[in-house]
Amino acid sequence: MSEAGEALSLGERISESIAIKTVFRIEALGLSIPISDTVITTWALMALLILGSWLLVRRLRMAPRRPQLLAEAFVGFVNKITEEKLGRHGRSYAAFLGTLFLFLIAANLAPMLSPVGGFGFEPPFFIRPLTRDINVTAALAAAVIATVVGSTFRHKGLRGWAKGLVSPMPFMLPFNLMEYAIKPLSLALRLFGNILGAYIIMLLVEAVMPLGLPPIAGLYFDLFDGLVQAVVFSFLSTIYIAEAIE
Repeated sequence: MSEAGEALSLGERISESIAIKTVFRIEALGLSIPISDTVITTWALMALLILGSWLLVRRLRMAPRRPQLLAEAFVGFVNKITEEKLGRHGRSYAAFLGTLFLFLIAANLAPMLSPVGGFGFEPPFFIRPLTRDINVTAALAAAVIATVVGSTFRHKGLRGWAKGLVSPMPFMLPFNLMEYAIKPLSLALRLFGNILGAYIIMLLVEAVMPLGLPPIAGLYFDLFDGLVQAVVFSFLSTIYIAEAIE
């Protein structure tokens, strides 16, 4: 095969891997609703997180064992961070921000559970990064900005919200309004771009050197980068909420 043919084949494989595929459709009320692979992965991750949470709390003990200790440590960590950033209102948002963080970790790190092929073995399935789909990151960003707007009205009321739009000077009105579009857009694109970029790099690494290098590179592009993006998204969401209730 020529170099051009190999490059074309590699490009086709990458395009195939990052494409969002429709698995089936739901026909209802005259509508045909496509269900993509990212939707199915989202359902699976939600089910696993709910099941895991139920298993951890169904038999709580005064003398906790290791799983309960880990769960209590995570809850304590989230409560501490939210109280530091949001003050006395921190506990009200701890559940939302903690769930968001857990979901992002699961979404970003799930591809590491994919079976590895080689030596003629074809894995029965692949788990692709959920947040490589801009629709997923946009939905998460929309949930965050909806929480920000709701928090503003809850703690400041309509008058306080209107006053904030012209703060510190009236000419800031258009810029303050633009923030309601810029914040979710930046959240969605940052997460989408970093995860998709890391995923494409890993595909190139696996194509160039399928043995030896992918596990080493995966420690950064899959594990470290996935954790960092989950932290950044959750931290920025916390900051945006803090600004809304300040």
